[in-house]
Amino acid sequence: MHAESATIVQILWFFGISACIKLILIPSYHSTDFEVHRHWLALTHSLPLTRWYVDETSPWTLDYPPFFAYYEYFLSLFAQFIDPQIVDIYRGLNYKSNTVLYFQRITVIVSDLCLLLGLYRLTKNLEPRKRILSWVLVVWSPGLIMVDHMHFQYNGFLLGLLLLSVSYLQEGRDVMGGFVFAVLLCFKHLFAVAAPVYFVYLMRHYCWKGFFVGFRRLSALGAVVVVVFAAAYGPFLYHGQIQQVIRRMFPFGRGLCHAYWAPNFWVFYMMLDKCLSIIFRKLGFNIQAPIASFTGGLVGDSSPFAVLPQVTPLTTFIMVLLALSPCLFKAWKNPQPRFVARWIAYAYTCGFFFGWHVHEKASLHFVIPLAIIASQSLEDARHYFLLSIASYYSLFPLLHEAQEYPIKVLLLLLHTILMWYSFSAQFMTKERDSATKGSEQYGSKGRSSGNVERARVFGWVGKCYLVGLLGIEIWGQFLHPYFVGDKLPFVPLLLTSTFCALEIMYSWIWQLRWIITST
Repeated sequence: MHAESATIVQILWFFGISACIKLILIPSYHSTDFEVHRHWLALTHSLPLTRWYVDETSPWTLDYPPFFAYYEYFLSLFAQFIDPQIVDIYRGLNYKSNTVLYFQRITVIVSDLCLLLGLYRLTKNLEPRKRILSWVLVVWSPGLIMVDHMHFQYNGFLLGLLLLSVSYLQEGRDVMGGFVFAVLLCFKHLFAVAAPVYFVYLMRHYCWKGFFVGFRRLSALGAVVVVVFAAAYGPFLYHGQIQQVIRRMFPFGRGLCHAYWAPNFWVFYMMLDKCLSIIFRKLGFNIQAPIASFTGGLVGDSSPFAVLPQVTPLTTFIMVLLALSPCLFKAWKNPQPRFVARWIAYAYTCGFFFGWHVHEKASLHFVIPLAIIASQSLEDARHYFLLSIASYYSLFPLLHEAQEYPIKVLLLLLHTILMWYSFSAQFMTKERDSATKGSEQYGSKGRSSGNVERARVFGWVGKCYLVGLLGIEIWGQFLHPYFVGDKLPFVPLLLTSTFCALEIMYSWIWQLRWIITST
């Protein structure tokens, strides 16, 4: 009990330090997502439930699952005492005041306690050094600070539910793990990319126990999921609005890519189409140049490709499922709880890399789970080191105002330094321990001491990649405005997305290879 209390106090210190940084950043830039969530507070507070998914008072209509709408309603109960205009759906449109700014910022910080709970349960049985390393990578994640506490969202809260679910699965409490994941899906449906992994794993690990036992367990698990979804969607089904809810949640008309290019497979696809169209036009073919809506910063239907086949939501769905299939096979063949976090992280990597209308912020879905895995081996650390830097760097375009530039650069630099120091210390200590044991066994002190050296977190390829990122940043921030001016404004974003996509692609291949070769 004393050790457990000490661990809780330690992780609360980590949370307290991060909370202080987030409080300092309250006046910083926030995107339109800030007004989106403020409007949802007003919408759920001012209107009856039957109008939540049909109201169009604001362009920012409710498009999250019902549990998140209930959560917004819960927060609105406190907001009305802070400032009644926050929850006034008609007078509060585009409402900007210090009260709404501080209230919404603080709700995100408090909601991060869910992330803390999930992280604590997932790491409480690790050795102290690995546990603290995981806290450094997650609690002090610059991606979560940039996306949630500056740009504004509630990813930390939702990722806390994911980590909580994984912690139950790793403990062998499959029903509880499935229950929490079902709750998560009713908060944000985009986490459903990992649903096939959960389904296969729970069927094989929990339900595949003979006919009668298996049927009883399958019924129990199914009942839990049905109860969760009934609690979320039941009221809307009762009022005949389930189709409207689904239509809001899945707006496939938004197009293949988001306003900012997520660094995934479709960046290469679009670039190839653009290059081929230019080449064919120079060769005399009558090829229509694709409209540059991919880079215009608009959320809408993507322009048709000029040369390559058109991409539909069904195409991306099939590609994600095919990429997932080796993982599903492994989960069925050898359903080990200790592999669950890797499988789930891989599922979200597949969804990010091949999915439809992927937001660049979705990289947090696999970067945060992989942070827990990063301390397991030097290879995992090397993989995570470059992946996290590339993923977090790809978020830079979200904070596009000049006053936030030093902040995001400083956050990423501090993260990189902390990672390098922590990984080096973690694996250097292990080499020292193994070398000491070897010297004691063979009596070769002089020879063993030569083997004790700082662990190399990355080699020459990683160094070249980091230099490339630095070059892209220097070009986009300083040289492009100087030499090109206002022409070709999409080029810095294109370079950022393409270069970061190279690392995301490598990560996908690396994880796939690990899953296929793991025993």
